Amino acid sequence: MVKNKAINESAYISELAIHGIQEKKGNEIVRLDLKNVFSSVSDYFVICHADSSTQVKAIADSVEEEIYKELHQQPWRKEGFENAEWILLDYIDVVVHIFRTDKREFYGVEDLWGDAEIKYYKSA
Repeated sequence: MVKNKAINESAYISELAIHGIQEKKGNEIVRLDLKNVFSSVSDYFVICHADSSTQVKAIADSVEEEIYKELHQQPWRKEGFENAEWILLDYIDVVVHIFRTDKREFYGVEDLWGDAEIKYYKSA
């Protein structure tokens, strides 16, 4: 569990999201730091993928639970639960992208933000 609330709130939300992803065994977890690239979009993108739509939904639920449990925040907007190929959870300063494996490869979100600092995380 993430314990350090001394870091800024958007960084903390991203760490909580990453923990929620790890709890459900999300794959190839990355965090893109967008603060110095295009600050009006978001501070961070957190991206991962899973092999099935069922796992994509489970990861999204885990991220929501983790952030709500610690900060009592719900996503400002969420999309993609209908087919669970790409679920997006928008917490304003942090946007979480949870892809099915084939959709992550197709859309290549990391490539669109090539100037962002990327931090890689281990799956649990």
